[in-house]
Amino acid sequence: MAADGQRTERGSGVLELPSAPRLVCVEYPGLVRDVGAMLRTLGGEEGVSRIYADPGKRLELYFRPKDPYCHPVCANRFPASAMLLKVKRRTGRKRVGAEEQDVQFEMEIMGIITTVYKFQGMSDFQYLAMHSGPDGKQTSMYDKVLMLKPEKEEFFNRELPLYIPPPIFSRLDTPVDYFYRPDVQHRDGYNNPQVSAENLIGLSRARRPNNAIFVNFDDEVPTKPLDAAAQAWKKVCTNPVDRKVEEELKKLFEVRPVWSRNAVKANISVHPDKLKLLLPCLAYYMITGPWRSLWVRFGYDPRKHPEAKIYQVLDFRIRCGMKYGYTPNDMPVKAKRSTYNYSLPITVKKPVSHTVSVHDLKQGLGTPGASGAKKPPSSRYKLKESVYVFREGALPPYRQMFYQLCDLNVESLQKIIHRNDGTESECTERDGWCLPKTSDDLRDSMSLMIKQIIRSTRPALFSSTTSSEDGKEQLAYESGEDEDDEEEEEEDFKPSDGSENEMETEILDYV
Repeated sequence: MAADGQRTERGSGVLELPSAPRLVCVEYPGLVRDVGAMLRTLGGEEGVSRIYADPGKRLELYFRPKDPYCHPVCANRFPASAMLLKVKRRTGRKRVGAEEQDVQFEMEIMGIITTVYKFQGMSDFQYLAMHSGPDGKQTSMYDKVLMLKPEKEEFFNRELPLYIPPPIFSRLDTPVDYFYRPDVQHRDGYNNPQVSAENLIGLSRARRPNNAIFVNFDDEVPTKPLDAAAQAWKKVCTNPVDRKVEEELKKLFEVRPVWSRNAVKANISVHPDKLKLLLPCLAYYMITGPWRSLWVRFGYDPRKHPEAKIYQVLDFRIRCGMKYGYTPNDMPVKAKRSTYNYSLPITVKKPVSHTVSVHDLKQGLGTPGASGAKKPPSSRYKLKESVYVFREGALPPYRQMFYQLCDLNVESLQKIIHRNDGTESECTERDGWCLPKTSDDLRDSMSLMIKQIIRSTRPALFSSTTSSEDGKEQLAYESGEDEDDEEEEEEDFKPSDGSENEMETEILDYV
């Protein structure tokens, strides 16, 4: 390939390339008779340009563009060094007494091809919205199941044949050789699952040997860690920094028996992979009840201590929508994940993640060239305080946060929490030691504070709305299941590096 102002040498001759535009080539897997129809199968010119702007995306081809049940085939992106030529064939008159013709070819370079999309995968099964009658005749159901315009109630109450599309198509579009191996070598600490009388489907992978203890609300509290957990930490605890981190974490649990993982990360500097091995040595993980997703010191039972209510968890999600005065696009708080940016595995080439080995943990993670090396060792892996503490006048780093009640640093919120101090009689799985509906009252108050912050920073959003008397606006409770409409937000708010907003699913790291 030769760019503008360059020349390509071939043999002893030199081919001068004019200032030609750079082009993108798509090797279309079909006979093109209508260019417009062909472009529609690729999403149009705008769709192709959007895919080209993201080097990690694959180009999708839909055989039936208007059919939502059509499964695409995908093209991979490759760099290319080619030219698009326009060749004309000119034929002269026939010579007298000869059958040969005077043929001349004219060549013109139309552009330089730097990128090519090739459809190398297999096409998946296609699923049609059809119904088979008693006589075997196929009847289309598209006009019955697709709502192309606002319909009346009769449209939804019609009697239709059962139609259940597949929940997912093939995740891969290239064949993979699978070789059966009689003896599988698992990691240390793996135990074969107990075989019951029912049919057993094998596990997809070996369990991660992090040896955490999980406790439900009705289970007994463990008093010590598993021996395998202590052995796993002993293997990687080989330098003074690791031993210092272990002592710091012990002091944290002595001062406060219940911690979230984000709170731990904000108080001590430890690599996440080492923290996975250290936490099971000092605490157990609760998966249900008012202390769910939290780490509790061994031997401490929060269900027996009324003062443990300050360590309970609050699932708080910022409310947004027209009824609250602002839409998701107006929200200055960034959503960590967005369903609009999600791509299936077959439509994006994901980078291969680096697996951390025991050797890496022993040597100490983080190289001099890493981005984290700019920070001192004492704070290299520390998160900001905002990942677990709520303060009045400050927006949370993400729309969904999991706070412990003691980390709500607002006097009015603490009054709600301590309304029944000294009169706690029962610890329930829903409310713990607090009064019923305490979580709802906290969410309402926090939502009002956040709305006031947004009102002060963006008054134009509320120009058409009126506030209640004395500013006491009551917001209806919105359940977490409605938090689906997350779009890409503005970049003026920068959350703390490494913070996590969804429920800390450490359980996925330990099983």
